[in-house]
Order: sequence, then structure tokens, then C-alpha cells
Amino acid sequence: MVRRLLQLYVGLGLYGLSTAMFIRSDLGVDPWDVFHLGVGMQLGMSIGTVIILVGAAVLLLWIPLRQMPGLGTISNVICIGLAADASMAFIPELSSLPLRITLLVGGIVMNAIATSMYIGAGFGPGPRDGLMTGIHARLGWSIRSVRTSIEVSVLLIGCVLGGTFGVGTVLYALTIGPLIQLCLPWFRQKPRIAEIPQPERVV
Repeated sequence: MVRRLLQLYVGLGLYGLSTAMFIRSDLGVDPWDVFHLGVGMQLGMSIGTVIILVGAAVLLLWIPLRQMPGLGTISNVICIGLAADASMAFIPELSSLPLRITLLVGGIVMNAIATSMYIGAGFGPGPRDGLMTGIHARLGWSIRSVRTSIEVSVLLIGCVLGGTFGVGTVLYALTIGPLIQLCLPWFRQKPRIAEIPQPERVV
């Protein structure tokens, strides 16, 4: 249990760090963060505060979908936003393009590792993933259709609100799935199987 909790919270912390890396690269962020940045620009809020508020709002949508949050779900709402704001405070703005590209690529890889860590810990999905699976369960739409519809919607709204869309957004969309598929087996917690005592050997 301790190992799973450690994996969960390290994963959420790294996810917040990867979010800050995307933003500081200034080359584009993932679709949800385009939305978060757009909302933050309109309301004058930090990215972390918006992530927390949007996560809580999405969690309310679980009620009609009859989804049950777990510890990981609630922790996701709070910890990623706090980690993102903390990381933004120590990652400087960069003018060098090679450094910005390095920050973007490193952020994508870290995001995949972080996602695999908190999913693999097995304490429940994040609010946005739970929304996707809840709609799938209630309406019978395919996971692919639901995820695409949600992410395209938040991306378009985020762009209208002034969120950062760029080559990083496209690169993230193309690579994050395969990277998570690669990383998830490293962090998936397997239940321990009790050792079955062997019968004593009769001489």
C-alpha cells in the first residue's frame, strides 16, 4: 500500500511538472491545457488554480454518470494543479529554441511516465478520464469517439479563449498514446500471490 501511495503522489507531482514544461516551452500544450490556459487568461488565474477548479467541475459531471471517485481521483484534482504552479515558479522562460524543444520533448516523455505511474497505482482514474469512461458506459459510444469529442471540444474552446496551440499540441496528440502504452507495464501494480506451502517430502 505504501509503495502504491508513493507511486500515486510522485506520478501526480511529475504530471504537474510536465505541464509547466509544456507551458515554458511555448511551443504548444496538450488539449486540456490549451483550455486551462485560455480560462486562466480570461479570469486572471494561475494555471494550477484553473486545473483544480476545472477538475472539480468535471468531477461534478460524474454524478449523473454514476461514476465513483477514488483516492487517486480526488488527489488528481488537487495535486496536479499545486505541482504545476510550484513548477512554474522555478522553470524560467526560455528564448533559445533548442532548449524549448528539449523542454517540450522532455515534458511529453515525463507526462507519459507520470500518467503511467498514477494509473498503475490503481487508486482510480483522473476526473477527465472518468468523464470519458462514464460517457462510454452510459451512452455506449466508443472510447475513441468519446475521447476525441471531448478533447477536440476543449481544444477549440481553449483556442477561442486564447490558449496556446502549437506544434507541441500536435506532437503530444501523436505520441502520448504509444508512450503510455510503453510505460504503463513498468508501473502497473500486481497483487501479491501468497506462496502455497509445498507438502513435506516423504522419505
